[in-house]
Amino acid sequence: MEHYYVNKIAQANGDHEVHTDSCSHKPDSVNALYLGVFENCGNAVKEAKKYYSKSNGCYYCCKACHTS
Repeated sequence: MEHYYVNKIAQANGDHEVHTDSCSHKPDSVNALYLGVFENCGNAVKEAKKYYSKSNGCYYCCKACHTS
């Protein structure tokens, strides 16, 4: 189980990236929206889409949920 966050600031392509608590690419706390504890990144991305329809997993910490 991991703690997940979504970046409030979109990437250049419009994606809001989902990160684990331990990710070195996680945004600063002021720009991170806490999503909760999930068993996998798929559930975290699903939760993030409730806030930002264009959410995507981080390439580094949520690679299984990252789409190009």
